[in-house]
Amino acid sequence: MSRTVRIGIGGAIGCGKTELIEKLVPKLTDSGLKVGAISNDVYSKEDARRLAARLGKNINPNLIVGIETGGCPHTAVRDDPSMNIDAAERLERENPTLDIILIESGGDNITLTFSPRLADFFIYMVDVAGGDKTIRKGGLGIKKADLLLINKIDLAPYVESTILESGVKTGNLDLMKEDAKKLRGDKPTVLLSLKDGNGLDEVIKIVMEKALFK
Repeated sequence: MSRTVRIGIGGAIGCGKTELIEKLVPKLTDSGLKVGAISNDVYSKEDARRLAARLGKNINPNLIVGIETGGCPHTAVRDDPSMNIDAAERLERENPTLDIILIESGGDNITLTFSPRLADFFIYMVDVAGGDKTIRKGGLGIKKADLLLINKIDLAPYVESTILESGVKTGNLDLMKEDAKKLRGDKPTVLLSLKDGNGLDEVIKIVMEKALFK
């Protein structure tokens, strides 16, 4: 059996991982793709319940799996991803026409990555409210992700600007974009607001081209 394309989505609590899946699934299904989802939480299946409730028109609830990891979130997707691999393989086995599985990590920090045994494409998310220093801190998630998303750009006017050593005051978003380029080179970074959909089409385009080869 051929393996379904699996996309890992990581980032800190509240950065927008679950909302990203909510916005991606309708776009992907409208393109004719059959999508499944796996959501990791440490001690609950709340995100999976939310996805099932909000995506009822776009995805069969049986294609949404909630996993209670019971421990460090990055362990379940990187160090010992066996629970997630089992869940993905079960979805593939029971749904042989499945095209893509979106795998949401539990809220974690910038050290997060996905095991290549689990995910074929890795999206890491940060949000503007965390401040421009988030990108400069680096970390495997920010450096190694196939796609970096800087979410909540609608909040940028309410986040303090940074004054550079040169004395030049720069906007929060400009600095985050510049720092991402320094750390990631040619790997794509998208600034977006899931709240109003700004930037979402660019995310879809990258996912289709680089993960699904469409």
